[in-house]
Amino acid sequence: MNFSGPRFVPTHPNIVELDRIGDEIAELSAHLDAATARLLDLIRDFDARGGWNNGFLSCAHWLCYRVGLEMGAARERVRVARALGTLPRLAQALARGELSYSKVRALTRIATPEIEERLLKVGLAGTADHVERIVRGWRRVDRKVEVEETARRHKHRTVQFYHDDDGMVIIRARLEPQAGAVVIQAITAAREALHQRVKNAPDGPAEPRYQDGSPEAPMFQQQAAHRLALVAETALHYGINPGSPGERYQVVVHVDATVLADADAPGQSVVEDGAYVPAETSQRLACDASRVVMRHDPDGRITEVGARTRTIPPALRRALEHRDQGCRFPGCGRRFGQGHHIRHWAHGGPTTLSNLTMLCRRHHRAVHEEGFQVERQPNGELCFRRPDGTLLVESPALPPVPIDPVGTICARNAADGIHIDAQTSKPGWLGERLDVGYAIDVLHPSATGERLIAPRV
Repeated sequence: MNFSGPRFVPTHPNIVELDRIGDEIAELSAHLDAATARLLDLIRDFDARGGWNNGFLSCAHWLCYRVGLEMGAARERVRVARALGTLPRLAQALARGELSYSKVRALTRIATPEIEERLLKVGLAGTADHVERIVRGWRRVDRKVEVEETARRHKHRTVQFYHDDDGMVIIRARLEPQAGAVVIQAITAAREALHQRVKNAPDGPAEPRYQDGSPEAPMFQQQAAHRLALVAETALHYGINPGSPGERYQVVVHVDATVLADADAPGQSVVEDGAYVPAETSQRLACDASRVVMRHDPDGRITEVGARTRTIPPALRRALEHRDQGCRFPGCGRRFGQGHHIRHWAHGGPTTLSNLTMLCRRHHRAVHEEGFQVERQPNGELCFRRPDGTLLVESPALPPVPIDPVGTICARNAADGIHIDAQTSKPGWLGERLDVGYAIDVLHPSATGERLIAPRV
């Protein structure tokens, strides 16, 4: 038998071409990731400076309207942009095309400045799938730690009360955060109740009044003790019943008819305790509220009180909700909203379907108090304008695209000193099996004994 040296089979031209296409895909993807880093920098600056706050609920809503992103994707872009503001190493790796946006998006769910460097090594070494699996495992450990902390708090909650030598009762409590918030809120409400009781007493306050700063005046702690007693008395009197969590409170606004018709006209616009409310706010509230007409004589005494009526009758409201299917402000679309009179009823506008539209609370305020305008066109379509009169179109046109967008992105990256080739974003993984448990054990602060600081996501 004749043995010759190793034989090399020439690579098929088709494979060479496919390798070239693969390298071009990898290189262009890295360029796009570098451009995405610039995009996220712009979003973060735009968000921080409130550029979206011109009638939109948030930066994500603005991105939906102006850029055409789906709401979930828009919120994720804003979240990642904010997170990278405190994670410079991850931000720089994305800007150099070394990390993909998918990896950065996953890592920012758990990254903090303290552990950023080790997570960057994870991103550079593993694939996007590896990163996602490690992040999921990391968050499971975080949830476990959080559950353990919650259980520890629950186990150590306590209330102790006993009599001191002088007969005073001493109460000590260690409560879970939510329970403590309820107690604090109840004591705060008792303060308001005591204030109203003193204010409305027909024969003056039952207890002596003190000047501020006088030594006889009760200290804050003494006042709080009085309020706590009032909370206990009220609970015993009315029964220990927390009531329905959906119970609602009514806010009453007193506004003169002249003020509703003209915000600059003299007259009152106050809530029940006498606090001033801007006339524009009263006009907004009157758009969709219960209305009671009260007539006064020249001395201010009430001479007649009409029946309470709804500004928008229930049947008309159902028709309005069915037609509009949520807020009609461009770029919003929230399912729940308030009825808005396009021409206010105080100005003679009819309460009819053609004169009504649905607006969410935020955009109802924008129309009444921030100068935005809405009118119905002869064809039935709505026309919204900014305070300066600029038209707000339902769907804005996208900006023009360069003839060679890929070349433009590559040239921009080169001008910024970013060198990108087909190997830039290639991970260091050599095919070995990923042990997620081991990775979490050596990376997670709970395993290394470091202090846990949860990321803001």
